[in-house]
Amino acid sequence: MVHISDSEWKIMNLLWDEEPRTMTQITKALYKETGWSKHTVITLLKRLEAKGILHYEDGGKSKLFYYDVSRSDAVMEEKKNFLNKVFKGQAGLMVANMIEQGDFSSEDIDMLRDLLSKKS
Repeated sequence: MVHISDSEWKIMNLLWDEEPRTMTQITKALYKETGWSKHTVITLLKRLEAKGILHYEDGGKSKLFYYDVSRSDAVMEEKKNFLNKVFKGQAGLMVANMIEQGDFSSEDIDMLRDLLSKKS
């Protein structure tokens, strides 16, 4: 699995929500949020294609873009990269840090207890 940049995530989230999409559809969908021109979108699509994360098929007038990496696989890879970079691969250390920092509500903690009891 390869790294997906923040900009590339924006495109992939669109494709994961609905595929296929054309470059024009992607540009229009992201323009308000990003201000990207079609040239920027084309560059990002080419990078994603080179990484093997998406592909296109000829759709007559326009190329139709499809994803080759599922959202769940990309999320799993991102989680592993984050854990390795920030917490030396230790999920328990991350959760402990978040609890100590007060990032979890009591409902979150109850949910974690339930999940952990099912894993034991």
